Amino acid sequence: MLVKRLLRPLYAPLLRSWRRRRLLLSERQRIRDAVRLQLQSERAVKIIIGAGQTASESWIATDVPAFDIRKRDHWRALFPPAAMDRILAEHVFEHLTREEMSTFLEIAREFLAPDGRVRIAVPDGCHPDADYINSVKPGGTGVGASDHKMLYTFELIGDLMQEQGWRFELLEYFDEAGKFHQREWSIDDGFVGRSADHDERNAEGRLNYTSLIVDCWPR
Repeated sequence: MLVKRLLRPLYAPLLRSWRRRRLLLSERQRIRDAVRLQLQSERAVKIIIGAGQTASESWIATDVPAFDIRKRDHWRALFPPAAMDRILAEHVFEHLTREEMSTFLEIAREFLAPDGRVRIAVPDGCHPDADYINSVKPGGTGVGASDHKMLYTFELIGDLMQEQGWRFELLEYFDEAGKFHQREWSIDDGFVGRSADHDERNAEGRLNYTSLIVDCWPR
């Protein structure tokens, strides 16, 4: 018993590392199995990236470290080329640099189906409420904002899409004058909870919390 107690500080880190590795491999296998099942059943392959605790019927939830969208080898280990019909990223890209988002758009081309689309929702840098901006800006007061790298506007995200040769459709956003624009969109292509019609904070028609939402696809 004494020897075991003395050795515990030595083998405990190795045991924790082994357990993390086992969980990582198990999570990646879950994703691969889910993709294979959807392809075999000829259902649309729909992926949520940066899912956290989010779950949605018929969608495959993914998150780091099992799937890091900035790493091409992760994509190739999990997904066949041209297999994805829909990718949903709700409040993910504000945590990445502009260069990392560009990397995502470059890699995603290889794995989207010919008619595949990506739905992106990020905090809206043109929101007219100063408290909202202070909450979501990089280093802001909101939950998770200390890790935010970017605050996107409709112009900034449009410029990025054009640089990468992607087409896009703005679904919800504020313009530079503080006017809100909204286009009808289907939750079948990706449910965004932090949106005008689905966020509980927007009671009685007041837009307290919205997102800049855009659908995009490669040219």
